[in-house]
Amino acid sequence: MIAPFPETEALNECQKIIDLLDAGFITIETVTQESAERSGAGVMLGVLVCVDSNQNRIVLKTISGISHRLVLANGLVEQNGIFVPPIVSAAEIESALAENDVEIHRLTGKINFYKSQKKSYSEFEKIRIALCEKSLKKVHALYTFHCIDGSCRTLSDIVKNKNPPTGTGDCCAPKLLDYAFSHSLQPISMAEVFYGKNSDTKMNGHSYPPCDERCGLLLPAMLGLKIVFADSHIVVIEKNSGLLSVPGRGADKQDCVVSRFKKIYPHCIAQPAVHRLDMETSGLMVLAITKEAHRELSRQFADGEVKKQYEAVLDGNLAAMRIAKKGEMTLYFRLDVENRPHQIWDSVYGKKAITEWEILGIEKQYRPDNSLRIVTRILYTPHTGRTHQLRLASADSHGFGVPIVGDSLYGTCNNGERLLLHARYLCFTHPATGKQMEFFSKCPF
Repeated sequence: MIAPFPETEALNECQKIIDLLDAGFITIETVTQESAERSGAGVMLGVLVCVDSNQNRIVLKTISGISHRLVLANGLVEQNGIFVPPIVSAAEIESALAENDVEIHRLTGKINFYKSQKKSYSEFEKIRIALCEKSLKKVHALYTFHCIDGSCRTLSDIVKNKNPPTGTGDCCAPKLLDYAFSHSLQPISMAEVFYGKNSDTKMNGHSYPPCDERCGLLLPAMLGLKIVFADSHIVVIEKNSGLLSVPGRGADKQDCVVSRFKKIYPHCIAQPAVHRLDMETSGLMVLAITKEAHRELSRQFADGEVKKQYEAVLDGNLAAMRIAKKGEMTLYFRLDVENRPHQIWDSVYGKKAITEWEILGIEKQYRPDNSLRIVTRILYTPHTGRTHQLRLASADSHGFGVPIVGDSLYGTCNNGERLLLHARYLCFTHPATGKQMEFFSKCPF
């Protein structure tokens, strides 16, 4: 993933830490014994530059993992920031593991002995796996993360039914953001730099973004948005299904992409949204930080210069209906004023909606009640940007007459379903640099 905030200011602070380490004014102290494979492997140094409610600049500093900490040399006082500790200490983790640790080691010894004797050891292995999982759950239960919206979320809540990789929560980025949000600080710059011997993957003094494996699970939850690209002009995000793009009417419809975006980038323009996705649709959106960027991107959308592609799953077999594998349709729709927000066919007053399609495949899919259905996976390339254009191209009788799975407006959405429509590709010209920007998002269904 990318760094969600500008890096320049934080990188300067990282270099200051390295200079102090090289000069001996800061040392890296070992807190707990490292594993053999990690010994001497180097560490990531992380900095998050923040401001408090009075706009005072505060520099947060940390080191990756739980095995080490940054320590000032004797007699020195930290003048330029705060050393951020781990979210969960090594001692707390050791205590959580202690209950089953002796038995796990005993079983490991038995397994190794039986292996050497070429005897079956599967029963011992099953018990060891169960105990290891129990210990890991105890460790995971220790992790709680402060989020930008003021909430606290546990690791198990964030990752749901997945088993997160070992060390999730111990990287620099989640430590720094957790501290900032728990102390009502506004992040303005963040960076991580590797410190140690060069390896095949990292070089001493070079900056690296937060890792996909661990931080990629946590940071979208902590920030409220998954950030795909960010600079001082624009930000590209991946929207979750079920989240509004912009605020709606009523207090219950204020949580949206824009409101979350403005928490992360409070100095952006008042209306950063350049386009919208339906609440039930997931995928790529671009937002503007400056009015100049907003104006230019809006022009590109209005002039049809922005390229978009969507992946959808339709509740039926288009091949059996003898629908061509590829094609283009032109439909005309307008708002049904008596049944908002539905759109209805109107060849006289309707707005033209041009949609290109390609059938990707016919699949079998289980409904939430475990009944089987045949569905069609399809790639849509809209050449206009009409309201509900792709939902109508699918469901309306002038289109395919087959709704998208989970469409609550033009089809059926059963409990446990979502609209299977995802904005997977976005291409536009950067409003400041003139460079063509292309973004791809893997379909989540």
